[in-house]
Amino acid sequence: MRSLVKIMFVLVLVALVGFTLVINEDKITEPVVTEDLVSVEEETVTADRSLVEFIDKGTMKASWYGPGFHGQKTANGEIYNQNSFTAAHKSLKFGTLLKITNLKNNKSVVIRINDRGPYIHGRDLDLSKAAATELGFISKGVSKIKVEEIKIAGLDS
Repeated sequence: MRSLVKIMFVLVLVALVGFTLVINEDKITEPVVTEDLVSVEEETVTADRSLVEFIDKGTMKASWYGPGFHGQKTANGEIYNQNSFTAAHKSLKFGTLLKITNLKNNKSVVIRINDRGPYIHGRDLDLSKAAATELGFISKGVSKIKVEEIKIAGLDS
């Protein structure tokens, strides 16, 4: 009787395994190639550069601020994040976008004005720690920079 049970068990297993293989064979499909596919190399995305204007604001002296102010409110009411690309200026409108270029190494970043300052004589901009790091003057603390205001056509400030 035991041998009969073993044989039946083996037959059931064989049937199940064979049935599973048949089901899996039905699900295997070959990739379909159609002429509708477009190569990424053929597609070119271009931006209309006439929508962006860079207004030269001259050179300024920039410093940076970070750890002591991180997490506190800025003058425009948002929470200061030293890891974002923002800056403080005494009079530029909040939300103003500036392209800042370090004149020593030609590195550039785009920042947004969200705070007031700096309050140290002779300094024009207080950049976030992230912006100063990217520009390469974090250890020096102060740098002479080129400033360009970015105006985007169709955007209300």
